[in-house]
Amino acid sequence: MDLFFDWAFSNKIELAGTIFGLLSVWFSIRQSLITWPTGILTSFLYCVVFLESKFYAGMVLQLYYLLISIYGWWNWTHGGQSDSGDTKLIVSRSSRNLWIRLFSLNLLFLFLIYFLLRRYTDSPIAFGDAFTTSLSIIATWMLARKKIEHWIVWVFIDLVSASLYLYRGLYLTVFLFLVYTGMAVVGFYEWQKELKKVSHVEE
Repeated sequence: MDLFFDWAFSNKIELAGTIFGLLSVWFSIRQSLITWPTGILTSFLYCVVFLESKFYAGMVLQLYYLLISIYGWWNWTHGGQSDSGDTKLIVSRSSRNLWIRLFSLNLLFLFLIYFLLRRYTDSPIAFGDAFTTSLSIIATWMLARKKIEHWIVWVFIDLVSASLYLYRGLYLTVFLFLVYTGMAVVGFYEWQKELKKVSHVEE
């Protein structure tokens, strides 16, 4: 027990980030607005963790999460429209045209981030870091727009990320991302229940 408390104290920032990260995903499954403030806290804490572990792209990604969380918070309450005048955003599917645009953007982000990491940092896993970072940018935007497929994208990101964090010795974060994987599967099926009620495809 003493060993655990010693470890928890020496890794208190990562531990706090893990707790808030799990809360944020849980609230997103429930489509609660608390998703966003807990996500902001998670991002702030992981900026510190990733900086110390030389996950530079991951650290920059957390800064992006801070900004997209503000957008998502607003968008979930004001980004929709119905005949009744309700502006609450509802779950929707992504169109083929949107997928093409997102795929193109992902390739652009991937090669840009990889180039920057290789040229300007000492990142030991530049491509893996760039790969998960570029996809995460796309997936988080999809979450902010309540696109149900973002859960599928997160399953893939979380599994790849877990292997990278294992390589860097961030064992608690490995556990976190494996839990994220399971929660993403649950989230997909929970959101699908709402999607069955309202058929809505938005580009």
